[in-house]
Amino acid sequence: MAFVAQDDIAAVVAMLREPTAHAGRTYDLTGPEELALTEVAAVLTAVTGRAVLYVPATVEEALASRASYGAPDWQVEAWVSIYTAIAAGEMAGVRPPCPT
Repeated sequence: MAFVAQDDIAAVVAMLREPTAHAGRTYDLTGPEELALTEVAAVLTAVTGRAVLYVPATVEEALASRASYGAPDWQVEAWVSIYTAIAAGEMAGVRPPCPT
């Protein structure tokens, strides 16, 4: 996954304040570097000084884990759908920057 920084999202939102210039266009936002979830865990460990591990889970394990928060079923399924999309490669790749 190529994570997008909040500042970059804000810059795109500011760019879109002129809607006619972007009518009918779609922008696929990504960060500059693709990271596996194990790499994300390593970065979080380095930045926070606390050990962070990525432990793959089955869909059933992920659903049970998220359900423990007491969220409604639709929200639990939405959370887990992010992980299944990552596993399926649907969020893979780095795209060129948006035009400014």
